Amino acid sequence: MSITESKSIGESKQLLADEVFHHIGQQIIDGVLPPQHRIRDVEVAEEFHVSRTPVREALQRLERLGLVIMYPSRYTEVTIVTEEIVEQTRVFAGYQAGISARMGLPRITAIQRTHLAKLVDDMHTALEGDEGTSESRWAVFSYLSDHSGNTQHMSLMNDAEVALFRNLRDWRVPRDDRERMHTTYASFRAAILRGDADEAERLARAMYYV
Repeated sequence: MSITESKSIGESKQLLADEVFHHIGQQIIDGVLPPQHRIRDVEVAEEFHVSRTPVREALQRLERLGLVIMYPSRYTEVTIVTEEIVEQTRVFAGYQAGISARMGLPRITAIQRTHLAKLVDDMHTALEGDEGTSESRWAVFSYLSDHSGNTQHMSLMNDAEVALFRNLRDWRVPRDDRERMHTTYASFRAAILRGDADEAERLARAMYYV
C-alpha cells in the first residue's frame, strides 16, 4: 500500500467518525437519545454500514465532552445534565465567547461587522421570546471563531458545539435580568461596529456572567 493510499484510508475513516459523532451528538441534543439511554456501538455501526472503529472514535470524542459514559465491552450511556454541568458549561461558554470575540473581531471587515451586528439583533429577539440562548448566541460567536484565523480554536469550538447546545439547551437569562442583558447586547453590538475587540471580549463574558 502506498503512502497516498494509506493517507486516503485514514482520511476516510476520520470522515466516518466525524459523521457518526455529529449524528449521535445531534440526537442527544434533540432528545432522541435521552439521558441514561444506552448506545451500543454494534447497532450504530450497522445503522451507518461501517465498522465499529469509527463508531468507537466518535463515542470517545463524545465522552471527552461529557455527553456519554463508555463502559468497555458493555455499552455507552448518555449522561444526565445536572445543575453543576450547566454551570460549568455556562462558564466555559463565556470564556470561549470572549476568546472568539477577541481574536475574530480584528480580522473582519466593516461589511462583516455589519452582518455580525444583525446577528446580535437576533439575540435580542430570542431574549424577548423567552427562547434558549444557545442558538442565537452561537450564530454570533461561531462566526467570530470561524474568522479568528486560529485553527486550534476553531477545532475546539467545532467539537464543543455539541456540549454547549445540549448542556445549555434549557438555560435562560433570569427574567429579572433581561433588561440589563438587552443593554449588554446593545453595548456589544456597538463594540462590534466600531471594531473594539477588548470591549467585545468583556461584554461576551458578561453575557454568561463570567
